[in-house]
Amino acid sequence: MAIKAKKVQPAKAEAIAAAKAVLETGSDYIFADYRGLTVEQISALRKQLREKNCSFKVIKNNFARIAFEELKVEGVADYLSGPTAIALSSEDTNEVAKILYDFAKETPALEIKGGLIDNENYDAAKLEAFSKLPGKKQLIAMIMSTINAPVQKVAATLQAYVDKMSEGGEAAAE
Repeated sequence: MAIKAKKVQPAKAEAIAAAKAVLETGSDYIFADYRGLTVEQISALRKQLREKNCSFKVIKNNFARIAFEELKVEGVADYLSGPTAIALSSEDTNEVAKILYDFAKETPALEIKGGLIDNENYDAAKLEAFSKLPGKKQLIAMIMSTINAPVQKVAATLQAYVDKMSEGGEAAAE
């Protein structure tokens, strides 16, 4: 439960509204402890995440708690302790998780706390397993190639038959 003051200060209300606006941009959230990362490392991570249409934001924990409550997103309060950065994604979340885990292997200072994906809480172990799954686009490509394979075999067989008949037809004419 977020701590709310009896008298709301306008600056804090604006900060909460800004946090809420930022959190609305994503449907899936991955929480990480960024303590110990340099500015260059965070910038490099943000650049990698931007390629997947993901943002990596640092929001004050209390403001984030209140914003999540206003958005009616539950189960994230456990992740909002200590220095926390939030990766906001709306698609290809497993690829975002893969980027974060690959970056954490290179830079052990980044610690993945967990996430909220499709309104389901993922702890760090479950999120790591999720990151190893193929992405949505990869799955579609795999399905399409599986569907396309028998058709290609039939076409190749028919073409071989046509080629054989055309070779045999020329030999018979001579």
